[in-house]
Amino acid sequence: MSAEVNGLNEIIHINPSQRISQKTSKLGLYLIGITGGIATAISVICIPFVSPAFRKVCLPYVPATSQQVKNVLQALEGRTGSLIDLGSGDGRIVFATAKAGFKAHGIELNPWLVWYSRLKALINKSSSQTKFIKQNLWKHNLENYNNIVVFGVDQMMNDIEAKFIKELQEDSIIIACRFPLPTISEIKTIGEGVDTVWVYKISKSLK
Repeated sequence: MSAEVNGLNEIIHINPSQRISQKTSKLGLYLIGITGGIATAISVICIPFVSPAFRKVCLPYVPATSQQVKNVLQALEGRTGSLIDLGSGDGRIVFATAKAGFKAHGIELNPWLVWYSRLKALINKSSSQTKFIKQNLWKHNLENYNNIVVFGVDQMMNDIEAKFIKELQEDSIIIACRFPLPTISEIKTIGEGVDTVWVYKISKSLK
């Protein structure tokens, strides 16, 4: 009985600072849990956007300007058939070329951008003319396309040029934006500065 009374007295006479400390500890645990959850959510959302930096060749998401889209469409004047945009981002090149009459595909590794583009295609009722593929562009064979658009980076242009020569059919057109191909001679240049596009044709001599 005396032991129980002593225990009760200890509970009653707990130092107020100890109670505050206990409350603070619980609050700290809650804050840690909330912060950890937020950090995890941010990481999940951001991984597809920052992960290109960890690949051999970084192809970041930088949307095409309205002038770049106009220059691409100008480069395609007189052309028909199938088209693919390598690294299609939010799909603006695919949608613009589909509207111009092409059977337009976009290949993109970022799943968020792929789903965004597919949803936009449904809303715009352009699904029959467009297709968005989640895949590494290096693993996608280009032989079925006769019009190629690529917004590249300097480090990838040698390798992508070799892929074009190997896989594309004769008379296929390549439209390179931001960076030119290293060895193939362009047949046309449109625009200036960051909006410049270089136009190339796969000739028999390259095969």
